[in-house]
Amino acid sequence: MLRALAVDDERPSLEELLYLLNADPRIGSAEGAGDATEALRRINRALESGPDGPEAIDVVFLDIQMPGLDGLDMARLLTGFAQPPLVVFVTAHEDFAVQAFDLKAVDYVLKPVRKERLAEAVRRAAELGGSAPRIPVHEPDPDHIAVELGGVTRFVAVDDITHVEAQGDYARLHTDKGSHLVRIPLSTLEDRWRARGFVRIHRRHLVALRHIGELRLDAGTVSVLVGGEELQVSRRHTRELRDLLMRRS
Repeated sequence: MLRALAVDDERPSLEELLYLLNADPRIGSAEGAGDATEALRRINRALESGPDGPEAIDVVFLDIQMPGLDGLDMARLLTGFAQPPLVVFVTAHEDFAVQAFDLKAVDYVLKPVRKERLAEAVRRAAELGGSAPRIPVHEPDPDHIAVELGGVTRFVAVDDITHVEAQGDYARLHTDKGSHLVRIPLSTLEDRWRARGFVRIHRRHLVALRHIGELRLDAGTVSVLVGGEELQVSRRHTRELRDLLMRRS
C-alpha cells in the first residue's frame, strides 16, 4: 500500500486529487499540502521517522505552477535526498513534461484529472515499490514535445512536425499522421524552434523549412505547400522566407 502526499496550492484541485487517491485501493493513506515548502517539511519529518515510520511517504503527486517554490524546483531538491519519494507531476500545463521526466518523474498527469489516468500513474508508482530505486518511464530528449493522446502523455518528434497553427493560447502541431493540440503559444514555439529550421510565415502559422514542398506565386500572393496543405505567406514574412529557402537550396 502506497503512502501518498498531494501538493497543490489550489484547494479545490487538492481536495479532488485527495478524493481520487483515497478511492484507489493501492493507496494506503493520502495527505495534502498547500505548497512546496509545507510538503518538504513533511517529507523531512517522514525521512527522520524512517521508511516504516508513521509519517513515511512513498510517492508525491505534485503540481508544477505554485507561488514561491514551484513543483520543478521541489523535485530538483528531492533528487538530493538519500531516499526520496517517487514523484508524479499533476499539472494543467503540457510544456514542462520534458523537464519533469529529466527529473526522473514516474508519470505526468494533466488536469483536469481523470480517474482512469490517475489510476495508471498509481499503478506505475506501485510497480516501482514506493521509494525503491526507480527507472523513469520515459527519457525524452529536446527533440521531442509532449502531447496528450487518449489520456496518456506521448512524445512527438519535432522533426515530424510539418507546421504549427495558432489557436488562441494553444497551438496545433501538424504531422503527416495527424495533429495534436498543446497549451503553448505559437510565439513560444517560434523562439524555441527557430534554430531547428522553423520560420513564421503568417501570424497564424509556423512552418518547418524541411517540409516545404513548393513556393507558389499567384497574382502577387505567395503561398507554400507543406504536408499537402497550401498555406498563405504574409507580405511581412515573404522576403525572409524566400531568402531562407534560397540559402537552403
